[in-house]
Amino acid sequence: DKPKRNNALWVAEQLGIKLHIIDVIEEYRDVLLNPKHGYGKNMNPCLDCKGFMVKKAKQWMEENDFDFIITGEVMGQRPMSQRKETMPVVQEESGAGDLLLRPLCAKHLPLTKAEIEGWVDRERLLDFSGRTRKPQMALAKEYGFDDYATPAGGCCFLTDKQYSDKLVDMWQARGNRDYQLDDLMMLKVGRHIRPNQRFKMIIAREEGEVKFLEGYRNQYAHLYSTSCNGPIALIDGEPNQEDIKIAAKILARYSQGRDEDSVDVEVKLQAGVAQQLSVKPFSAEEIDKNWMV
Repeated sequence: DKPKRNNALWVAEQLGIKLHIIDVIEEYRDVLLNPKHGYGKNMNPCLDCKGFMVKKAKQWMEENDFDFIITGEVMGQRPMSQRKETMPVVQEESGAGDLLLRPLCAKHLPLTKAEIEGWVDRERLLDFSGRTRKPQMALAKEYGFDDYATPAGGCCFLTDKQYSDKLVDMWQARGNRDYQLDDLMMLKVGRHIRPNQRFKMIIAREEGEVKFLEGYRNQYAHLYSTSCNGPIALIDGEPNQEDIKIAAKILARYSQGRDEDSVDVEVKLQAGVAQQLSVKPFSAEEIDKNWMV
């Protein structure tokens, strides 16, 4: 029931600290496509990602005359980038070396420059380890914080199986691994249904997604029901006429006319051509079994 928010922005406001956002979209492409250390359970290149992020932090630190970097890592908490044997890899490959301080688990790690120079007191640093988040939650309570992001799983969509499946499906359908920012945003939104290799549908699930997808109506063929209320759907690909009929039947299933004998659907192609169809909705079983990405 909590309102949606950007947790980084919200936390910075609560703590009264400046938040600097660095655009790494293009630079990150090689991390995603060619991870030196491979992927995790899904499409998450965690070890390469952590090294990349710390490297960018080090660059910013040097450009802005700061002294060292801190991260919230805990030894043993994540299966790729936060193991005892991989945490030094992040320091080495990022170039951060002993400028990287991990306060939550520092007592399990060698001294850093910040400790050697006396900028921080090692005795006040912590020795957290393992998968549990209970010590962090207790620490938050001690400091009076009772509202924070879910302390598990991270915030990376690439660790999510459904998102990763959609990403792989997109690459396979296109025959290459190119992508744009809009492609990645689309994978976060709606139901993704692929009846065949020629096209995929993205169907809004709630009002916020309807508004989001409506912003792409000029870039994609799209369809919506006209005889009853229902969501908007975008078509990604090059469907033929039979595909358009299939798409209309799928959309009808998610409209309020799903139990009717027919639903009227308007299809607007990218060329601006509109078609009116009256179709019988597919069953949910047909869609889930055969086409859901």
